[in-house]
Amino acid sequence: MKLIHDIRTTFTISLLGCFLLSCRTEPTLKPAQDLTLNEGFVNPIGFYDATPSFSWKLPQEIQKQTAYHLVVASSPELLSEDPDLWDTGKVRLGQSLYISYKGKPLLSRDKMYWKVRFWNAEDQPSTWSEIAQMELGLLQNEDWQAKWIGLDTRKDSIKGKSNIIIHTPQYLRKEFEVNKQLVSAKLYVTAKGVFKGFINGKTISEDVMSPGWTPYQKRIESLTYDVTDLLKEGDNAIGFQLASGWHFGRLLWNKLIWGQNGSPKVLSQLELLYKDGTKKTIVSDDSWQGTTRGPIRFAEIYDGEIYDANFQMQGWATSDFEVKEWSKVEVAPLENAISIRPKRHHSVRQKTTLDTKEIITPKDGSGVIFNLKQNMLGVPRLRVPMKKGDTLKVRFSEMLDPDGSFYTDNYRSAESTDYYIAAEDGRIDWHPTFTFHGFQYVELSGFDTSKTPKKEWVTGLVQYSDFDKTGYFSSSHDKLNQLQSNINWGLRGNFFDIPTDCPQRDERLGWTGDAQVISPTSIFNNNVHAFWASWLQTLRESQYVDGGIPFVAPDVLENNKVSSGWGDAAVIIPWDIYTRTADTTVLYENYEMMKKWVSHHQSISENYISQMNSFGDWLQPFQAKESNKRGDTSKKLIGTAFFAHAAHLTSKAAEVLGLKEEKEEYQKLYQTVANAFESEFFDNEGKIKNGKATQTAYLLALHFDLLSDTLTKKAEQHLLHKIEEADNHLRTGFLGTPLLPRVLDAMGETDLMYQILLKETYPSWFYSINQGATTMWERWNSYSRLEGYNPESMNSLNHYAYGAVGEWMYERIAGIKPLEPGYKKIQIAPVPGGGLTSAEATYDSPYGEIKSTWKIEGDTFYHDATVPPNTTALLSIISDNVQSVIVNGASLKDFKNGQVIENEDGIITIEVPSGNYSIQTLR
Repeated sequence: MKLIHDIRTTFTISLLGCFLLSCRTEPTLKPAQDLTLNEGFVNPIGFYDATPSFSWKLPQEIQKQTAYHLVVASSPELLSEDPDLWDTGKVRLGQSLYISYKGKPLLSRDKMYWKVRFWNAEDQPSTWSEIAQMELGLLQNEDWQAKWIGLDTRKDSIKGKSNIIIHTPQYLRKEFEVNKQLVSAKLYVTAKGVFKGFINGKTISEDVMSPGWTPYQKRIESLTYDVTDLLKEGDNAIGFQLASGWHFGRLLWNKLIWGQNGSPKVLSQLELLYKDGTKKTIVSDDSWQGTTRGPIRFAEIYDGEIYDANFQMQGWATSDFEVKEWSKVEVAPLENAISIRPKRHHSVRQKTTLDTKEIITPKDGSGVIFNLKQNMLGVPRLRVPMKKGDTLKVRFSEMLDPDGSFYTDNYRSAESTDYYIAAEDGRIDWHPTFTFHGFQYVELSGFDTSKTPKKEWVTGLVQYSDFDKTGYFSSSHDKLNQLQSNINWGLRGNFFDIPTDCPQRDERLGWTGDAQVISPTSIFNNNVHAFWASWLQTLRESQYVDGGIPFVAPDVLENNKVSSGWGDAAVIIPWDIYTRTADTTVLYENYEMMKKWVSHHQSISENYISQMNSFGDWLQPFQAKESNKRGDTSKKLIGTAFFAHAAHLTSKAAEVLGLKEEKEEYQKLYQTVANAFESEFFDNEGKIKNGKATQTAYLLALHFDLLSDTLTKKAEQHLLHKIEEADNHLRTGFLGTPLLPRVLDAMGETDLMYQILLKETYPSWFYSINQGATTMWERWNSYSRLEGYNPESMNSLNHYAYGAVGEWMYERIAGIKPLEPGYKKIQIAPVPGGGLTSAEATYDSPYGEIKSTWKIEGDTFYHDATVPPNTTALLSIISDNVQSVIVNGASLKDFKNGQVIENEDGIITIEVPSGNYSIQTLR
């Protein structure tokens, strides 16, 4: 019996041991989440990159990743047992961002499926993540069997301003048969122009103005759609509406650089996969038919759209449609010189709507005005009663004249007017398809006047590139909150496939200077990583042979001219994106462009002093009349400062890329230019010479670190004197404004920056708010309630450049700032001021949500902070008394989850891992 007892005991212990062992090794941690590729793509189809990078976020309760295991397969079934594309095995790295694919080569149309697991600091594994996937688009021109098709609309279209041909919109169609059980159907499509596609009468996508705007003479983007659910067994039809868009028309600024002598064309390839494994491809070719006798009679970006319901063709994109008087299409082959490549950022879409808030009936009896009370970009949805044969005229305005009349002077030659011609009595429900407008007010005339206008007649369809918000900021100051709203709406109004300068007048171009000053603020507010990466490709393709960067990209001006501070977008934006995202790909892709731009700087300098053309500190307030909008700061000083800064950033990029010799080369060039800058523009007292002393001149020298330590301190005092001379107002234009808060912050002059920020009088951020602004303005004084509109014709009321102060609002008022690229290490250090009693911000960083919320109640300062997984943070506490600080309910000396690393100048800094922290301290 004892033997049996011993055996049972041994068996029980063994089982218990196995159980305990399995408990130690069995994954118990929650899986990784938010799996993305490259610049944040989630399960994309038609993807542009055959060598993607992989990223994921950890659950909030995980402080640190110590290893990961990533598997990639050609089907979900193979992932767990036999990942046939790539298996990293267990990799002992904490990296959870941008893991470069090193598996088997992928080709056009290939699919891949992937999942990941991680290990925490205790070497415990997580469960596997959900499966993510990707499908490549057509990566090479050779993948296309289709041909360009369309009608010759040049011969019968009208001529607009400056005799520019306005092409009549086309309708193209083809019928085809699905004769077997279908597994999948993928549509690959693009256009020379803009298109909207239909299958069996249903739209293939909600994308707007596709495929978007690139340097068409070099690259046109294609899109991929899964249209399986739109097809049926038997007869089917595919159709496209097609208009000029950016490829033709007035936006080319009187140059026929893209289209030459052609007409808009579509390229379409529909690939069917049947259940029996066979395939069928329907391509755009000479079997298609087209007409220009559809209801969209006219469509132009600057001028608007005309829709005549008398030309409606019910069911034109269905197989039941009876074709009459349609023409055979023209066919053209793909050009080898123009690359057709998958779109690498999200298309424009309708993102939200705005209801009419007020109806205004002018005394002069003109059209009725609908006020949305928010300046926006997009089109109106019109649900308006009409009588047969009448024409509804739709006009747009950003603001009204002081007397209440409609104001359109700042649209310049852009007609920005839509028309709808009614075919019958009744209420229409319509919005334009191939144009867009910048507006807050909509004026209607030509409707059924027997009906009383109602607010629901007009709804604003807000359109911008399809990115999501990543940042939130709020405070106890209502006007500061309005400023944040204005910044956001300025970004929405000017991120329309490319970063534009304005959405309303006869311009709407990708100005490089405007882009570089807003990039950091834009990244706080929205997930625009892919948006910027895509536009930087356009910038590279637009760079001149001599290394110069054009004023705008795509370069429709083609004047071979450059400007300091504008062309420097080529180095500033890649570095900004890397700093905010930790994505080294943006540096790899743009490094050669950066080097060429620095070389161009050097080629037009004498003894390292720039001779480059410059728009200067554009639209500086109170500038001398002879400055001609370019500000009073010396153009040579501006050019030399940006020359040094470009060399410095290129040196930093070289270091990140492991190019040690080039890093040293550009660092040496930076120091040489900085020395020349100091000698040429500053005297021994740190004061400007050889040019007018301006706030911007000092800001450039200080922020770009171009002065010796001795002169820096002296120059700082001269800057403070210039600000004091202006009664603590700014005197900066496009280039100086984003530097002002950064420099004052570095100087410890936070209180002064608060004073400048919260000023109510001109020039200030609140001045425009006091005049009714709901977006950022082009000028500090674009409009005054007392004096009306600025008399200059260049007067956009939706221009994002001065919204660059949003970076300081996040980084200093809320206190969220990256100390290492991608927020791997974070500074959370809010500094109250300006009478604010509270502020909060959240930011969805590459590692997860960062949050900083503070409030002042009586003598106590409360601060809550969230640090995302796999990061660390420096929390700064305004106090010189350790005893008065409580963290997560414990005194600071008893706080176990971090350590004090600094205690000086009234600031206690503690280093903490990821987690939630609640701090309170006596002030």
